[in-house]
Amino acid sequence: MKLLLTSAGLTNQTIVKALDELAGKPLDQLKVAFIPTAANLESGNKDWLIDDLRRLSFLNFKEIDIVDISALPKEIWQKRLEEADVLFVEGGNTYHLMYWFNKSGLSKILPKLLKNKIYIGVSAGTIVATPSIINADFEAEPLKDIDEEIFDDGLNLVNFMIEPHLNSTYFPESNLNNLKKRSKKYSYPIYAIDDDTAIKIDGDNIEVVSQGVWKKFEK
Repeated sequence: MKLLLTSAGLTNQTIVKALDELAGKPLDQLKVAFIPTAANLESGNKDWLIDDLRRLSFLNFKEIDIVDISALPKEIWQKRLEEADVLFVEGGNTYHLMYWFNKSGLSKILPKLLKNKIYIGVSAGTIVATPSIINADFEAEPLKDIDEEIFDDGLNLVNFMIEPHLNSTYFPESNLNNLKKRSKKYSYPIYAIDDDTAIKIDGDNIEVVSQGVWKKFEK
C-alpha cells in the first residue's frame, strides 16, 4: 500500500519528490481523482481548496477529475476512482468525510483500490486514514445529528495517528506543548506534522519527508 499523508497537500518539492518515488513514473502519466467531500460542510472562503487544486494543476498531471462521493451514485464514483492512479482526499470536516466513506461504501472497497493506487491525504483526508479519528475534534466539530460513536474508527490504513497543522496560525492550539498533553490520551503513537511535512508509506516502510517541523510522540 502506498500513501502520502500530508497536513496541507503538495506544498513543497520534498513532498512532490516523495510522490514521484511512490509513483515510479512521471506525474504527467498519472490520473488524479480529487475527492472534495470533506470540504462540503465547511463554510466561508475555500481558498485552501483552490490552492490545493492549483498546485495539482501546476504539476501537470495527465488528468485531474473531481469525484464527490457524497454527490454521485456508487456505480459512477467507483468507476472513476478505479480509472485513477492517485486518490487525493481533500481536507475539511473529518467527521463528515468519515461518514461518507462509510455511507457510500468506499471504506469497504478502498483496500482493494489501493493495491495499485496512491492515497494522498490532506488534513481530514489524512486523519481518516489512521486507526482512530478521536483527535479530529481538535480541528472539526462532530456532526450533531449522528451518533458520534460511529466516527471513533478511521480507515486503519496505518497503525499510528496524525495531528496536522502543527504551529499553524489558523490552528493556534496546535503546538507541541498542547499536543504532548493530548498524545497521552491516545493508545497509538502520534505524529504531529506541520504544513510542510508529510508521511510517506510504501508497504512496511514509513518515512517522514519534511521541509518544516514535526515530532513523533511514542506510547
